Amino acid sequence: MTPQSTGTNNTVATPVPWHALRSDEVFDALSSGPGGLSTAEASRRLADYGPNELSVAGATPWWRVLLRQFTSPLIGILLAAAVVTFIQQHWVDSGAIFLILCINAALGFVQERKAEADVRALQSLSTPSCRALRDGTEQVVPGRDIVPGDVVLLESGERVPADLRLVETNGLQLDESLLTGEPFAATKHPAQVPADTGAADRANMAFSGTFVGSGRGKGITIATGAGTALGEINALVQGPPGKSPLQLLTHSLERRIGLTVLAALVFIFIAGLVLGNDVSTMFRTSVGLAVATIPESLPIVLTVALSLGVSRMAKRNAIIRTLPAVETLGSTNVIGSDKTGTLTENRLTVERIWTTAGLLDITDGDDDSGAADTPLVRAVLRAGALTNEATLTSEDEDLEYSGDAVDAAMAKAAVARAAITEQARAAEPLAHQPYEPHLRYSQTVHTDAGGRRALYVKGSPEALMDASGTMALVSGEGPLDQALIHSANDAMGRDGLRVIAAGSRILAADEELPSALPAPSGLTFLGMEGMTDPPRAGVAEAIATCRRAGIKVMMITGDHPVTATAIASRLGLATDKPALTGAEMAELDDHMLAARLEQSSVAARVSPVEKLRIVHALQATGKVVAVTGDGVNDAPALKAAAIGVAMGKSGTDVAREAADVVLTDDNFVTIVHAVEEGRVTFAAIRKTTYFLLSTGAAALVAVTLSVFADTPLLFLPVQMLWMNVVTNGVQDIALAFEPAEGDELTRPPRPPTDGILSRTLWFRAGITGAWMALAVILSFIVELHNGYPEIHARTLALTMFVMLSFFQVFSSRAENKSLFQLRLLANKPLLYTSLAALALHWAVMTWPVTAVLLELTPLNAWEWLLCAAVGSTVLVIVEAEKAVRRWTHRNDAVE
Repeated sequence: MTPQSTGTNNTVATPVPWHALRSDEVFDALSSGPGGLSTAEASRRLADYGPNELSVAGATPWWRVLLRQFTSPLIGILLAAAVVTFIQQHWVDSGAIFLILCINAALGFVQERKAEADVRALQSLSTPSCRALRDGTEQVVPGRDIVPGDVVLLESGERVPADLRLVETNGLQLDESLLTGEPFAATKHPAQVPADTGAADRANMAFSGTFVGSGRGKGITIATGAGTALGEINALVQGPPGKSPLQLLTHSLERRIGLTVLAALVFIFIAGLVLGNDVSTMFRTSVGLAVATIPESLPIVLTVALSLGVSRMAKRNAIIRTLPAVETLGSTNVIGSDKTGTLTENRLTVERIWTTAGLLDITDGDDDSGAADTPLVRAVLRAGALTNEATLTSEDEDLEYSGDAVDAAMAKAAVARAAITEQARAAEPLAHQPYEPHLRYSQTVHTDAGGRRALYVKGSPEALMDASGTMALVSGEGPLDQALIHSANDAMGRDGLRVIAAGSRILAADEELPSALPAPSGLTFLGMEGMTDPPRAGVAEAIATCRRAGIKVMMITGDHPVTATAIASRLGLATDKPALTGAEMAELDDHMLAARLEQSSVAARVSPVEKLRIVHALQATGKVVAVTGDGVNDAPALKAAAIGVAMGKSGTDVAREAADVVLTDDNFVTIVHAVEEGRVTFAAIRKTTYFLLSTGAAALVAVTLSVFADTPLLFLPVQMLWMNVVTNGVQDIALAFEPAEGDELTRPPRPPTDGILSRTLWFRAGITGAWMALAVILSFIVELHNGYPEIHARTLALTMFVMLSFFQVFSSRAENKSLFQLRLLANKPLLYTSLAALALHWAVMTWPVTAVLLELTPLNAWEWLLCAAVGSTVLVIVEAEKAVRRWTHRNDAVE
């Protein structure tokens, strides 16, 4: 976070360590004073620096978004084929191709336009108005008119309008969780801090967009608009998103298909002419073969499969904002997760209570809600609840309090465990002194059940020990044992707990209460409460599932290393290596950082820029990175990651708009479900692509062989167009409905070296495509050799191809499992469309009108049986190949 110094239009000229300067030095550097700027000077600076608002990139024109849908090589070839078939007056085929292209373009256009809302949510963090000193008097100034040098006044409940160097504070605490991710309010003061202090620890700074939780303050504006910490995040989020792995693979495959098909068509066209065929016939043959070979339905299949994934994920509380995000989750091998609000509940909770009788852990909830608590435990809870300013907001079974996070946690623990009633807790005190950061304690006077006045104090263990003379024992009171208290405090601190101590003293009957309570003394040290932001239920199990699925989970947070490491340990993340910190990252180059990330599962005290650097470092090593988060500080990393996952309930608008996926239940566990659905989606895309390429290759090879076999053309152009409709007109789309095989989360992520098809499927597509082509061309040649007319031979060959494709689509349902392990009706759309295609082909052959149009003739029952028998051989080949592969893997495992 580089504060603005000099320059115009919110640009930074020379970074100035404002936090390391005295207040008077800051005023001098900005040519301002305690009374603020004059109205005239503020107007001049507004003209120089520009308004205090964030710039947002303009939306892409709709027509450009629409044109982008037609830029792939595959789409280009299909457009050409559609135009040619239209010119040739093949209305059905040209219409079908145009319809597929239009549907695909429309779906892509809608998805891209929805994503245009990126980063605009940052504008919601701007402050409509604020209080500033102008001409020496307090004035209400529009937030956009604040300029460097303005003196801004802060009060509880207000949003900080710009980056400020604080010059006066009175119990000022800021909620900076949107920038740091910490659930605790940050205590502020005006004193200098060392120049090398990290942004999250600059206690004399107030950053734009944060909230004043309590207290008051005054600060001089040192940065506005793009020069603020929020402006830096805005700049990081701007810009086009990167392409997803699926998009990269698809574009690569499209280029390869386009070049291969074009080369083959040119070769066939020239070879046909050389072998004596006329130009018109070979031209129409090439066009027909292009339509039969090119998987023109691949774009729509991708869209359908991804859309189905979107629907399934929505049912599991994951809303997909961009279609490719569905598959990207499935190929993810690293998840970098924010801690607060994602892995944890973002709610401070009392987990342990220490007294001289021992340590009580109340996290399991199996202690009958405090019914068996000892008097010592009840005394600690009662003192913490009475010295308290939290307000009850919900009286449901799960009590909810608002106010300071520590107060809310202690109030809830005391009332839930029946150490005190809510009525007694909320009773008006006789005297009260709120928590003061520099004093490190708060105190209050209440009347106890016996009518005596009692002073209750809570604060840091050190402050309470200084004010105590005795400590509570099981048998009464005894001498204060500071070593025992220090040991217990250190033990809870090492576990990442924030520790608050409590003490009390009965006031003498004649002791007067002054208007302002004096510093406490003579207290009895009651005990300590340890609290933290606890992990969400089920997250530890979800992380273990990720590990089994070959996915590494990292915690990347702005929180303190001790706290982050403690939570990581509870979640099952590796903590044998120390947490990586932002300070350590500054000393590492990119290669060293990547090596360090391989060793560690926790990165703590990192800024938004450092989070972004971590994502880039992981991506540079070939990792597919998913990032989860809920705060403004997470937005740059969410945007840069291959997949950004934001929290829907607790997340900020900024995080949601920068993300690809939004979890409606704010639960990390949902990510595991989404990963599973992503893998199912990619498997469906892979199976469909395998089917389309194997049948397309079979058609290409068969027609090519017929050109060189000194026989009549294997298929007439119109028959090739019909073949395209009947073999993969709708079956390929139905294949996208294939459900999960059940082992998605027990195998590692897809290797980065794999394309859409694995090596196994490329090999399988090659052998099945070659066999299909050979079976078709041999059946054609045999029929001609046996004296059958060309029309009959072509009809048998075409029906043979239809039958081979029928069995091939079913063999495509599983990459590794045997087809016979799958339920036949698990994919009803595939079964029904495949049977309908066979029925349609039979109808076209037998109806005289269509038979004449396509130059086909009916076949008898024996010929249909022959086609079915030969067609089933492709299923035998695939099942045999799978069996051999499984046997090989078993033997390798044994060895």
